[in-house]
Amino acid sequence: MTTASFANPPVSLLDVSVHLPGEPIGAEYYAQYAESDALRDNRMFRAPRHRHHVSPGTTAADMVERAVQGLIERHGEEMVRGADVLITHTQLPDMPFYGAGGAIAHRLGMAPRHVVDLHNGGCAAFILGLSLARMYLASGQGRTALVAVVQNAAGQIFDQPGVRAKAQAAVPGDGAAVGLIAVSDVAPILDVECRTYGEFAGDMTIAVDPPRLWWQPGPGEGCIGFTEAKITKVLARGNRQVPEVSYAVCDRIGVKTHDVDLLVTNQPNRVFLRNWREALELPPERYVDTFDECGNLFAAGVPVNLDRAVSDGKVAAGDVVLMAAFAHAGDFAGAAAVRWGGRH
Repeated sequence: MTTASFANPPVSLLDVSVHLPGEPIGAEYYAQYAESDALRDNRMFRAPRHRHHVSPGTTAADMVERAVQGLIERHGEEMVRGADVLITHTQLPDMPFYGAGGAIAHRLGMAPRHVVDLHNGGCAAFILGLSLARMYLASGQGRTALVAVVQNAAGQIFDQPGVRAKAQAAVPGDGAAVGLIAVSDVAPILDVECRTYGEFAGDMTIAVDPPRLWWQPGPGEGCIGFTEAKITKVLARGNRQVPEVSYAVCDRIGVKTHDVDLLVTNQPNRVFLRNWREALELPPERYVDTFDECGNLFAAGVPVNLDRAVSDGKVAAGDVVLMAAFAHAGDFAGAAAVRWGGRH
């Protein structure tokens, strides 16, 4: 378990900016390919109305470059180019041996003191990135940081001809987001809680028929190895972990969960969205999700939903925003609270 609850100097999440690739793809797209699947009726795989897919040849750096444009427009190119810390997460790395941090820094014209590529954060990577950025900046390692997260598996892994017929294929969507963090008291990060559940590491697997390691040549396309038993475990873990880290943060900042002004989470499916909101005792109007527009955005879900809430006027300056998520089959979870400073 790691906890970050220091505030000297204060570090703020100033803004977020997002990119959703291409035109929305309707649920009928996958319905036309649907075949007999033992998991077809499982509540984990009830399809969203729409989602977005990356186009062939699009890289993580391409997606971040498009996502960061809103920050450039609102804060200036020098603020982005001059960031001292760059933290990235890519769901499907363009190359298996390294992350996208170097390519993203080069594309954005940056020369950061620190570049960190995250893998273990999964769907909670934006929160893990906030935690790391806060520690770097609070310890004097710079004045500004970017946290860039990319979900690019929907249009590449889940749209393979042998995978798109499966129930799991219709849920994910693609997108990218970039957060701007700075030494500032404008929108202070009040507290962060990150927890690793190592006993569950490895429970998320790649399934190929006939079986082989993901890097070995052979027939068959890889997908996530879901079974009814695994789904039951993931549902139980997610239902427990997200409220746990959320309550831990709220307890330390002295705010009851039902008094939080806005809850933002990752969005694996409608079941989790309902259960988390009810567990934290929040009404629907103080919980934002884009599931039916974007599907499961993995790590991009938290910042995309925050951006939507800001754009739609659901969060105002001074409001306490609680972000929470869990990753993979439950091997990591995180929550962060921010006193939003408004979008300028």
